[in-house]
Amino acid sequence: MIEPDLTQLNAPVPPPDGDAKRMALAAAMAAFEKGAAEAQGSAAPQRLSHASSPMEGKRKMRQTLHFNRALAASIAALMIGAPAAFMLSRNYAPGGGSISNLSRGPTSPPAEVAVAPRMEAPAAVQPAPAPSAPVAREERAKTAGALGGRAHGVAAPPPRLAGSVRKDAEQRLSRSIPPAKPVAAIGAEGARPSPPIDTNVAPESEFRDRFESKETNPVKSATAEPVSTFSIDVDAASYAFARRALNAGRLPPKDSVRVEEFVNYFPYDYPKPESAQTPFKPTITVTPSPWSAGNRLVHVAIQGYALQSAERPRANLVFLIDVSGSMSPQDRLPLVKNALRMLVDELKPEDTVAVVTYASGSGVALEPTKVADKAKILATIDALGAGGSTAGAQGIQDAYRLAESNFDKTAVNRVILATDGDFNVGVADQSELKGLIERKREKGVFLSILGVGQGNYNDALMQALAQNGNGAAVYVDNLNEARKALVEEASSTLFPIAKDVKIQVEWNPARVSEYRLIGYETRALRREDFNNDKVDAGDVGSGHRVTAIYEITPAGSEKNLIDDLRYGQNTPAAAQAKSELGFLKLRYKLPKEEASRLIEQPIADQQGVESLTRAPQDVRFSIAVAAFAQLLKGAPYLGDYSYDDVIALAQSAKGDDPFGYRAEFVNLARLAKSARP
Repeated sequence: MIEPDLTQLNAPVPPPDGDAKRMALAAAMAAFEKGAAEAQGSAAPQRLSHASSPMEGKRKMRQTLHFNRALAASIAALMIGAPAAFMLSRNYAPGGGSISNLSRGPTSPPAEVAVAPRMEAPAAVQPAPAPSAPVAREERAKTAGALGGRAHGVAAPPPRLAGSVRKDAEQRLSRSIPPAKPVAAIGAEGARPSPPIDTNVAPESEFRDRFESKETNPVKSATAEPVSTFSIDVDAASYAFARRALNAGRLPPKDSVRVEEFVNYFPYDYPKPESAQTPFKPTITVTPSPWSAGNRLVHVAIQGYALQSAERPRANLVFLIDVSGSMSPQDRLPLVKNALRMLVDELKPEDTVAVVTYASGSGVALEPTKVADKAKILATIDALGAGGSTAGAQGIQDAYRLAESNFDKTAVNRVILATDGDFNVGVADQSELKGLIERKREKGVFLSILGVGQGNYNDALMQALAQNGNGAAVYVDNLNEARKALVEEASSTLFPIAKDVKIQVEWNPARVSEYRLIGYETRALRREDFNNDKVDAGDVGSGHRVTAIYEITPAGSEKNLIDDLRYGQNTPAAAQAKSELGFLKLRYKLPKEEASRLIEQPIADQQGVESLTRAPQDVRFSIAVAAFAQLLKGAPYLGDYSYDDVIALAQSAKGDDPFGYRAEFVNLARLAKSARP
């Protein structure tokens, strides 16, 4: 039982519904008028008289006793079956809901319950199966969510009958009421099992979360396709989602695994840039591949400039919070409220916060308010409750309206959407919604995502909205993750140091035969997009780290997966480039600029190490994480490399781990060994 349940129990009894009272009186009057003309009393069985013979008296007594035994059995069946049916109806349809609603959640196989048999015809009664614990929790949470907005008010009155149902009931009452059935018949009907619930549905935590399906990046020929281009990705939602699944004993869905988000989840101590005017410092390390002898890994590490407190711009934030019924469980709206409290504590007094909620409708819970009035902001967050369906599009429009009304071109103007991604009402066309977010981005209002929940999480939509809004998509599965994303990395989440960041690598066919980019499948760009400043790409926040890893096959290797072209020509490398494996380009824009800047750096032999053990700890640990994600995704390029190999490599490279993130990773790799699909 959760807090809204207790609050509901303490609520005063609602007043009777006038229509229900009128219908009940009409039924009573109809029954009275029908029976008023009939003779009162009962003619049988008649009283024994002195004229009766002894045998006649015995016969009537046996009949009477036989009737009483049947009546007693029927009443016993009714007393046993009626409470059970009442309890089952409460579990199956809380708040007057329909049993058919449970088809969305998990069910348990039907359980047969034996009921006391009748004397005349013994039978076993099979009531509808009791729901599994997750369903019961979900249905109780939905009931509590519907009351969340009035937790301290009067309990809601009973729902009114729909027009067609009301009319039908009144017509029935206008007709004569049929004679009452015998008690035995009532008992038999009360023991009739409820309609069975379809058990051929996916459990709540499986098959209902939505992810974009992308094939793993293939191996490419450096001769045929020497250039690789992609947008950077600083999100880490994929790792947090996988952690939740593994801690529950299950492997995450393969489509949910994005290798780059696993790698970029962890803090690394990469070399830092010197100023915000040159916000990146690329570092390249070339190591042997731990899973494919003879191949090499090119590790590209990019460290973003960390803004000092005095350099940080003012923040104009709008919290757009989903308060629909699906947000009522403890791992959703209550977790969001805790996370936002943490974030408010990190803001400066001159920063501004507004709160918009959306469910069946949209409303402004708090107009733009200075963080100096922190008590008012926190009180608004504390008062939020869940209930209703989801109309996310209208809420986003209201949030942008508030952000624009308080727009400051020198500040960071950002909408933070907190939701489980269940946009099930109000969004007729998601492309129109994405277009709205893109247009607002061009006006300087960005969008970030704070995702929660499991079972109906729409990751594909959340990723698309965040990418169109120049923001990060964060998935929060517990308070520790909320603290990491919104406290320890608050500046990275809120304050960009560069936008539209793209990476392009040209491989030298004289030195590299084949290559493949590990991860970034959803961030691929065309070659010509790199120099086109109109093409949107990822943003990097203050102090963010970005890691990209290529696996390459040296030229002349016997491990080539792609045959040489019969009529191809080997392009001779320039004399000065013979020591180069490739060439790295990084293009970006400063937050307030529209013209891009370029950073270039060769990938040379002197950046390589002879063995993986000689590589820096951060490089080795990130390679272990990349291998782990590829195993979860089912990538076909790891050969016999196993979870045990991942654990050994990660253990050897844990290094300084003040927050325990790397130790947690090792534990997740152990859990993956025994997790079920």
